[in-house]
Amino acid sequence: MSNRKSKTTVLLALHILLAVYSLSGVLSKLASGFSFSDIGFYLCYCGIIALLGVYAIGWQQIIKRLPLTTAYANKAVTVVWGIIWGILLFSEEINLFKALGAVVVLAGVALYAVADNATEEKG
Repeated sequence: MSNRKSKTTVLLALHILLAVYSLSGVLSKLASGFSFSDIGFYLCYCGIIALLGVYAIGWQQIIKRLPLTTAYANKAVTVVWGIIWGILLFSEEINLFKALGAVVVLAGVALYAVADNATEEKG
């Protein structure tokens, strides 16, 4: 497998992992709808702990294969995932500022990726 294809595969795995990580926010929001004594509250928080465990193990695997700066720069897409989950799961509406914020985040990640590739090609 070529180095470029391998990096693309790792980046795809990173973004899937970040989508899983962002689901912890969904469970947090769901937990807020339960009282402290309700079993649903504890189930949500057990789910959060499980998701964060999967994320921690996956993150360690990702940073073995990518520079930390690259992996961490991509972490900003969790903002976009938060917007997507809000729309799909909670019927939240997207407004101009949310859309603009998501575009800015995605543009930043894309610019970093382009700069990273340019640096890689020079070296």
